[in-house]
Amino acid sequence: MRVSIATAPGGPNPNEDWVAATPTLAVVLDGLSTAGLDTGCRHGVPWYVAQLGGHLMAALAEPGRTPADGLARALDQVAALHPGCDLGNPGTPSATVSVLRAGADGFDYLVLADSPIVFERADGHQLVTDLRVDATVPELRAEAERFPTGTPAHTEAVRRMVAAQRLTRNTAGGYWVAGSDGGAAHHALTGTVPLAGITAAAVMSDGVSRLVTEYRAASWTEVFATLREGGADGLIAAVRTVEATDPEGLRWPRFKASDDAAAAFCQL
Repeated sequence: MRVSIATAPGGPNPNEDWVAATPTLAVVLDGLSTAGLDTGCRHGVPWYVAQLGGHLMAALAEPGRTPADGLARALDQVAALHPGCDLGNPGTPSATVSVLRAGADGFDYLVLADSPIVFERADGHQLVTDLRVDATVPELRAEAERFPTGTPAHTEAVRRMVAAQRLTRNTAGGYWVAGSDGGAAHHALTGTVPLAGITAAAVMSDGVSRLVTEYRAASWTEVFATLREGGADGLIAAVRTVEATDPEGLRWPRFKASDDAAAAFCQL
């Protein structure tokens, strides 16, 4: 593959997204917002995603290891790096994970939570995403979306929503993310897409995919055209341009005016 990657913070805080790629592998992580709540960890989300990303890339360098087994190995390795932290805290640093690995005959993929992978075909696009989080605490999500983004009322509503969501994180009937337990890896969506007919693929955090899925400001066809013209940087810039027209989240209610963004554009 020829891969273009980019990541950018959504505001003044450190970037909690992470992306890396090789000619056969692309990985995107999206660190979960803490909303100012306690995590039980002294390291923080940017440290966590950097450690998890590096260990995951190393684990998946072994071609015989499945993406799920590689993620489980990386999660256990990162947990071992900070045993002095409270890894049982429901807000322990966590992240979504999306993995695309090219093989001789197909693309192996893994998607854990809502950072999607999109495959481009001559006859359309195939989206792989995990939206189990959307089914959690819908009433608190709706409450947060009532207020203009960035207002004190909005900030407090988001904090209540995140606090409630944490109680369903990595539990049966809830939603699954990469945290401190390697077992979460085996709750990811995994599969193989044959190479035949695939012209390109994009791996991205939801800070990028929302251009299509939430804002409805572009089609996947237009997204791939932007990627070909301006690479992953160009796509993130397109998202920022759209968001700048609605800074208070009145047209598109959301939890941040601009979220951290990461993307990998993979061409065969």
